[in-house]
Amino acid sequence: MKQILYLEIPTPDTIAVREWLQANFESDTGEKVLTPEGFRLKIPKTTTDEATISQKLPTEISVFIWSVQRTTYLKAFRWGDKPFPNERKILQSLTTQIRSRFPHHYPEPPAIDLSKQSIFEALAPYYPLTVKYFQKMPKGEYDLQRAYWWEQRWREGVRNPQQPRQVIFEKETRGQGGQGDKGTRGQGGISFPLPPSPPPSLPLSSSPTYDLIYIGGALGAIHAAVMAQLGYKVLLVERLPFGRMNREWNISRDEIQSLINLGLVTPAEVESIIAREYKDGFNKFFDGNNPAKLRSPILHTPTVLNVALDSDKWLQLCGQKLKAAGGEIWDETEFIRADIDNTQVSINVKHLPSQIEKQVSGRVLVDAMGTASPIAWQLNGGRAFDSVCPTVGAVIESGFEPGAWDSQYGDVLNSHGDISRGRQLIWELFPGADEELTIYLFHYHEVNRQNPGSLLEMYEDFFTILPEYRRCDMDKLVWKKPTFGYIPGYFSIGNGDRKVAFDRLLAIGDAASLQSPLVFTGFGSLVRNLERLTTLLDVALKHDLLSFQHLNQISAYQSNVSVTWLFSKGMMVPTGKFLPPQRINSMLNTFFGLLADEPLEVADNFIKDRCDWFTFNRLALKAARTNPALLLWIWQLAGPRDLMRWLGNYFNFGRYALNSALLIRWFPRFLKQIQPWLETRNPALWLRLLALNYALTIGKPRAQNQIAKVTPEARIQISH
Repeated sequence: MKQILYLEIPTPDTIAVREWLQANFESDTGEKVLTPEGFRLKIPKTTTDEATISQKLPTEISVFIWSVQRTTYLKAFRWGDKPFPNERKILQSLTTQIRSRFPHHYPEPPAIDLSKQSIFEALAPYYPLTVKYFQKMPKGEYDLQRAYWWEQRWREGVRNPQQPRQVIFEKETRGQGGQGDKGTRGQGGISFPLPPSPPPSLPLSSSPTYDLIYIGGALGAIHAAVMAQLGYKVLLVERLPFGRMNREWNISRDEIQSLINLGLVTPAEVESIIAREYKDGFNKFFDGNNPAKLRSPILHTPTVLNVALDSDKWLQLCGQKLKAAGGEIWDETEFIRADIDNTQVSINVKHLPSQIEKQVSGRVLVDAMGTASPIAWQLNGGRAFDSVCPTVGAVIESGFEPGAWDSQYGDVLNSHGDISRGRQLIWELFPGADEELTIYLFHYHEVNRQNPGSLLEMYEDFFTILPEYRRCDMDKLVWKKPTFGYIPGYFSIGNGDRKVAFDRLLAIGDAASLQSPLVFTGFGSLVRNLERLTTLLDVALKHDLLSFQHLNQISAYQSNVSVTWLFSKGMMVPTGKFLPPQRINSMLNTFFGLLADEPLEVADNFIKDRCDWFTFNRLALKAARTNPALLLWIWQLAGPRDLMRWLGNYFNFGRYALNSALLIRWFPRFLKQIQPWLETRNPALWLRLLALNYALTIGKPRAQNQIAKVTPEARIQISH
């Protein structure tokens, strides 16, 4: 018996597929015999020479279907060694007809009016399981409204990239000493599509009230707390009640140490926010349909994402640090617009419970709104993000049967099936406090207007297939809260490719979208780059270097991260296309199998954005030797345009590696020696050299940056 066809049929309606196969598909060759899950094609015995059939097997093709991951799959097997008469023509006809009858479908959430019905009533006909289980969660109605809002905001940005919603405005007159002509910023005449500034709804203040205004209270709270401890006057604006977020955070001990080094938290405070530290993390992808050479063992990563933080407690701690340093928090307050001139940025916000609008001014506005940020869409109009991970999940307090999972272990990356409705679904599981488990379901996705990626569709998948992934009775689970979001990616060719700044405006976290394409999370990227971001911003504020050309140097860009985007590209199914269902799992098993054969340090460095040039090339060559088809698969997925873009990444990575090799032994010490006189005489040059130093040293396995670290013990004196 030999498998001769394997198809993914992108529909959960397996019954409809079976009925179509049995009633509508016709073959010119053979006699069709119905079976419980498909049909058989056989040649009547009168026309068969059984002596020529291996092992006396009948000349037949067996076609059957099954369902997993809310998706239908089809396989065809041939009985015997010799091809069935007209076998290729039959399979081509079956594939063509079934693709035509069951094409890709990308449903959209319905338009709803919450003044006439609840979110549960509005969505129940479309997402019944999502509504059912959100109703079991504390504040489930509010959280489902939030998920719906986030999806609509994301779709709006994807559908209108060339004409994004305008929220940043520039005053038409700029006084003497301004930092450039209207609409033109940065070196090389970079032009931003800013409209003329209409009159603000509230009068402008004469001088800035704050040094820094942060919009977004998740990642923004961490950065804001550090800057407030340095003596800056900080305001944090958050749309939600502060301290409540829709994700949990995992990190490792060595990464969280940077928060201690910066003086943000003490070792005792770190211990107080750790919900669980597990022994080992597993990485394993489904390989039941892979040939033996493309199967891989479990990759163990015991020091990757193995520390689960209590996100609510962590944010409350950051809020306390911020307030203790003189900062303020305005929660349940929505950002509306910002007006920028040569002396300040003035923002309009609305307090949602009271619907009262206010205006406040600052020296710099920091965008930490993530993928929902209209600022990111405006500054990078036409190409704000290249890829995204629609991510859903939940924190589950209890309800799993004993033995379903050992809380001493985590699932870093796991798949339990092949491509599902045009997506390779991947699970994450992280133990929390007591019996809590935080479980995520996501997929890597290429941003597409026709198919932006849906949180609500993913949630319906999550609640349907969770028992397939981890044995459980869904109705016995105790739900604590949902976790969801769009985690973006941007395929940067160079440090200046992504606009993360404007005059008096800087983006961080997911809004900047410079994090790893492999482990898509702005939190890890922010923590790894926190010293870099706060030190450079401190220098810019201290010397009033607040134009685009200066602030755009303050970014989390890493050349070794940028070059790995091709890896994530290989996990995305192009919209409207069909791949062999096992293709992405085959690619993942190839690469993770190589990492499993390496010392633990190699996988640890790769996943934590510390992969060096030599290791990257060695692994790439090893992967090509192990699976030569990998090169063809990447070509088919990426295409010539993206491969050319990647070559730009690769050469840039090599240039950074060469510069680092030449400079890293002496350049940091040299900067330390010249800092006292250079910073005072030419602060712009000092900022540029300091940014270069971080670019050379950040992401290196053992590099330690000793230049101008920001610490509370060396607080700057700020004059207003």
